[in-house]
Amino acid sequence: MVALTAARNTPQALDGKRRIPVATNVKIFQGSLVQINNAGFAVPGSATAANVAIGRAEEPADNTGGANGAISVDVRRGIFRFANSAAGDLIARTEIGKTVYVVDDQTVAKTNNAGARPAAGICYDVDAQGVWVEFQ
Repeated sequence: MVALTAARNTPQALDGKRRIPVATNVKIFQGSLVQINNAGFAVPGSATAANVAIGRAEEPADNTGGANGAISVDVRRGIFRFANSAAGDLIARTEIGKTVYVVDDQTVAKTNNAGARPAAGICYDVDAQGVWVEFQ
């Protein structure tokens, strides 16, 4: 394609929600951090470096015993609160605006654990209940 030479009507996903096919033998809980695996299917958040965090599950999705893509799950981008890690990976207010990393489907950490953890998103805020993560 060539660069634009006139105005363009560019479609927009208004609410940041999209439907993603779920990986085989996966159970995703409503409210959990969701990732896309290297095959392009939704999986629950984990410290798997190849996965890419995409948002929060809007509903449960149980594909236990199902093939890749047999069901789908609604995932929303935005800013959501997840559990804070502990000890040396505890996220403090000094991390606001910085990248935070996936520990599991409900927890984020300050470091990538020597490259083992994928990015979750940007730390938006930190409070006594957890870490607010902005998914891009």
